[in-house]
Amino acid sequence: MLVAPANRPVGQPPANLGAQAIEFPSASGATLHGWLVAGQPGKGAVVLMHGIHANRLSLVARAEFLARAGYAVLLFDFQGHGESPGKTITFGFLESRDATAAVKLVREKFPGEKIGVIGISLGAAAALLAEPPLPVNALVLESSYPTIYQATADRMRQRFGFLGELATPLLACQLKPRLGIGLDALKPIQHAAKITTPKFFIAGTADRDTTLPESQALFAAAAEPKQCWWLDGAGHVDMHAFAKVEYEKRLLEFLAVHLN
Repeated sequence: MLVAPANRPVGQPPANLGAQAIEFPSASGATLHGWLVAGQPGKGAVVLMHGIHANRLSLVARAEFLARAGYAVLLFDFQGHGESPGKTITFGFLESRDATAAVKLVREKFPGEKIGVIGISLGAAAALLAEPPLPVNALVLESSYPTIYQATADRMRQRFGFLGELATPLLACQLKPRLGIGLDALKPIQHAAKITTPKFFIAGTADRDTTLPESQALFAAAAEPKQCWWLDGAGHVDMHAFAKVEYEKRLLEFLAVHLN
């Protein structure tokens, strides 16, 4: 159930976004589908990466405020999500190749522009897991899990209590036979320690899918430069929708420093 594709029709981009539909290949094996918004020359470009079981529609509100600020924007569906084909969701392993492909596309479409990434949950993990590290100028990482084992344990505990936590090894041991990847391939916390791109970590203090201590551990392990924002009372939710005004203010300030 967790790794089943989350494909669905997405439709046309909102008229007010001024986006063009685009397709591009990824080393994940999928042809990715997305929308591309042109921006003001010299302002910079931002790649938006959605969470698990979501698609680019969940990123429209972010794309709109970034476009109003003059940024070029790419929002796309990861493999196995939205309109991008894929056999299984891989919690950031194949999706990290999609992240690399998306950044490459933006660099080709907007040569000379500085590039930022905003990744949400799965999107944040994919951005961190990319090998080699994404060649970008800024990373905004929302609600990323530190390790897949911790992410599984949190969700099992949340749904089934103590017994669910005990069953976590039974799920974790299925990674290799089902996806062909081991636990060590899904540890964003190890990658964060090697990435020297400026990073802005965002998480909710009431998140039970990725607990605050886990987010704080990820932040502590990350290489400088870095900053964080812990949203009081927020769970594993859309941070933009949760604190729209403050979210836009903080992100625009961060992106302005590093992109233009």
